[in-house]
Amino acid sequence: MRSGLREDTIRRIEQATGRLATQSVARMDDELVWFRELPADQRSWVTLVVQAGLQSYVDWLRSPDDVLRLTGEVFAAAPQAMARSVTLQQTVELVRESILVAEEQLPLLAGPDEAEIVSEELLRFSREIAFASARVYATAAESRGSWDDRLEALVIDSLVRGTDIGDPLPSQLAALGWRASGPITAIAGTQPDGGRSSRDALDEVHELTRRLGLDALAGVHGNRLVIVFAGAADPAAAAAQLVPLFGEGPIVISPEASEVTAASTVTRAALSGLRAVVAWPAAPRPVAADALLPERTLAGDELAREALLEAVYRPLVAAGEVLVRTVSTFLESGGALEATARALFVHANTVRYRLRRVTDVCGESPTDPRGAFTLRLALTLGRLDETG
Repeated sequence: MRSGLREDTIRRIEQATGRLATQSVARMDDELVWFRELPADQRSWVTLVVQAGLQSYVDWLRSPDDVLRLTGEVFAAAPQAMARSVTLQQTVELVRESILVAEEQLPLLAGPDEAEIVSEELLRFSREIAFASARVYATAAESRGSWDDRLEALVIDSLVRGTDIGDPLPSQLAALGWRASGPITAIAGTQPDGGRSSRDALDEVHELTRRLGLDALAGVHGNRLVIVFAGAADPAAAAAQLVPLFGEGPIVISPEASEVTAASTVTRAALSGLRAVVAWPAAPRPVAADALLPERTLAGDELAREALLEAVYRPLVAAGEVLVRTVSTFLESGGALEATARALFVHANTVRYRLRRVTDVCGESPTDPRGAFTLRLALTLGRLDETG
């Protein structure tokens, strides 16, 4: 027996473990405010750990070479959930209070010639317990990281596909540490190239979004990188700061939604824009998904079609037939101001005024090629709806 203690001394220590565990928990209750506030089930976990620790110390005295198994058994007495409920710093405090009780009481159970040996062995054992607690939390962090990665991938996949993976989205986000309740925005583009893996790309996303103070999810689908984020005072400015995370090619920013429950809607809007942006070679980078409503509509996006009608056609109709007739005539005349004025039997300045009103009403300028294209498509769709 390497400890050099007599068996009757070890037995006295073993018989006192229950009493010492009770004293340790009582000391924790006196000294640690946060411990007093723990729920009853978590306090019982701590009691189990203390009892296991004292029993492992007894086994250590009998077989000190079996250090890894003995110290590992201490934390096996509590469920893995304890590592999420009690922090490493708090565990250090619990171990310290337990050791202080042991240092006071254990030497009293040995004879004068063995008290020093008991104290020395306790010092060695407490060092190994500290290493064991660090291993527990390192393993828990590693497992948590892997679990978070899998959940994040599932959530992003559900947002991309518009499917449900079980729990409500706010619960899934909360499990990933998401704090913001809105607004929420999505940005989509190509995965960065240069030989970097998808894992490297996602790590870069999380590093940058943390620095920007954003809550964010990210995923790689095929060659597309999708980022969903919240917590930005100015989502457009935040999205602009995320542009370096993407590879070459277009980048599309979704409209902002006020609630996290709209995460799927904004994600699909960004991806719809990314599919359709090829039809607008001169699109800015990044480009808003709403700026691509014509291309998205032509690509078969029904949500974009409805949004285009709501943003352009219906406001024009509500503003009166005069504006609708003026802009229609202007477009049919190839954007010729004088020809439009003659067709409508009005002065050219009247046409100019009405065209400015069109811009004020729906946000699209008939004199701008892009605006003219959007207006022509919106009018066409609106008329088809009315006749349908």
